[in-house]
Amino acid sequence: MKCHYEVLQLSQDADDSEIKTAYRRLALKLHPDKNLDNPELAKEQFQTVQQAYEVLSDRQERAWYDAHRDQILRGTDSEFQDQSLDVFPYFTSSCFKGFGDDAQGFYTIYRTVFEAIAKEDLEFMDDKEEFSEIPGFGCADSDYEAVKLFYDYWMSYSTKKSYTWLDPYDVRDVKGNRKVEKIADKENKKVRTKARKERNEEVRKLAAFVRKRDKRVLAYKDQMESKVLENRKKHQELGNRKKLERAEMHANEKQAEWLKFDNVQDELEEIEAQLAEQFGESLLLEGSEEDDDEYNSLFCRVCMKQLKNPTAFQNHEMSKKHRETNRRLQEILLEEQRARQQHAFGLPKPELNCSDSDGEQPPTEAEPDENPVSDPDEQQSFNSNSKKSNKPPVEEREEIPKQKKPTKKRRKKDKADEPSGDHNDIDLAHCCATCKCSFSSKNKLFDHLKATNHGVYLPAKDKRTRGKN
Repeated sequence: MKCHYEVLQLSQDADDSEIKTAYRRLALKLHPDKNLDNPELAKEQFQTVQQAYEVLSDRQERAWYDAHRDQILRGTDSEFQDQSLDVFPYFTSSCFKGFGDDAQGFYTIYRTVFEAIAKEDLEFMDDKEEFSEIPGFGCADSDYEAVKLFYDYWMSYSTKKSYTWLDPYDVRDVKGNRKVEKIADKENKKVRTKARKERNEEVRKLAAFVRKRDKRVLAYKDQMESKVLENRKKHQELGNRKKLERAEMHANEKQAEWLKFDNVQDELEEIEAQLAEQFGESLLLEGSEEDDDEYNSLFCRVCMKQLKNPTAFQNHEMSKKHRETNRRLQEILLEEQRARQQHAFGLPKPELNCSDSDGEQPPTEAEPDENPVSDPDEQQSFNSNSKKSNKPPVEEREEIPKQKKPTKKRRKKDKADEPSGDHNDIDLAHCCATCKCSFSSKNKLFDHLKATNHGVYLPAKDKRTRGKN
């Protein structure tokens, strides 16, 4: 059977207009009325052209024909015999004698083998010009560039055979049933793909076997290795020559007098002597004094701690631990100052009306920093004025100029510690109503009340006071 494209003398990518034009031209040429000398042959050729045009003019028929063209033309295994060359006998050195161009030589035997494989693919090539582009094996004295092209092609060989004759199913028998046809095509493609893969591996392995024993390739490899060794030797000699030149250049150079260390050292000693004579030894020690100043500026005398840099020193001064330590230190200094004042004025030590569990001393009128006012109203007004002013007495301000202002929490505590004669003005949360002793917390006040039985009933002014009582 002849291909429909060959009958109409068209390529497989021809469009509908080209197919129609080719059919009209051949129909006029092969019509029986135009060939009266041999009407039987003309009739047969004209029918072949008509069948080809009927298939290719219908798009669905043409698509199906393109998908199964090889199988239709060459049939199944019962109709087509594969005449592929068996390449396995050539995987041995016993198939040739010597590396010459004689009939049994290496280059003649394998040139014939690869030409036979190329001719097998010629029948399945749509473009016949592709066959002429296949590089040949050459002879013993062929140039290496041509040899390289040959092995580049055959080391990546891909057969043009379709292997449709190996299909287990004939799609012509199931034409019209798309589901069965699809399943048959899938199974046929598996068989074809496997056959093509096996053939490609056979030919590629044969090309690698031949290349490994080709004297032309071995000679080129030895030539390249000798060039590499020669270039490496030249580079090594050039490097050694440059090293010797640099060594000779450094040996011939004379060092300038001003670059010698002995001369520089003498000049430095002379300069130091002149500075010591003019400014004294203080200039030489200035650097060490600056270091001591920097060390002292980063030392916290409150916490007795040395900081590494100014930023760390500032962060330390703002820390809660530093401020708490500084506050306790100021309280200790203030107590010592008060003790010195009492000793200077000859004042007796304050007597306790009653003692609590923690040994705290209640405020007395003899202390210079307490309010001597006895009237509760005047005492309350005095406390409110002192709370607004937030300033210590004149004598204490003169004696301790650096004293910090009491915080809001401390002022509330001082106000709560002051006793009062009126039960309605007493801070019941921190003061005993019987002995008028103030305490720092409610727990201490309750312990005092339990120990002394000073608890009394006081009328509450409002709900908040009643809740506290």
